[in-house]
Amino acid sequence: MDAVSETADVDATRRTRLAAERTWLAWWRTGIATIAAAIGVGGVVPSLVGGSRVPYVVLGAGYAGLAIALFLVAGRRQNEVERALDRGEYAGVSAGWVTGFTVAAVVLGLGTLVAILANA
Repeated sequence: MDAVSETADVDATRRTRLAAERTWLAWWRTGIATIAAAIGVGGVVPSLVGGSRVPYVVLGAGYAGLAIALFLVAGRRQNEVERALDRGEYAGVSAGWVTGFTVAAVVLGLGTLVAILANA
């Protein structure tokens, strides 16, 4: 391998690691936003609306659980990507995680919509 090829390989790996880091930070931003939703839906909204607080508190807990899962999976994912890069391999996101997060978000979104409409 010549010096130009080695430099290109190092640069590509560096860019890939930086992209993985940006992705990890995006997972964190999403987790932080989800915590804000948990506080809003589970803590602030119940004090502003009449009726039962229970649906909002349950939804807030759901958003908090989703945020915790996002943080945990983000850390795991970052470690998987780093190990794969060390081996010269690719580590994709599993379809199970994508499906799980999608279902959780849809359920929480629909639950929030129902709670809002029920108190309208």
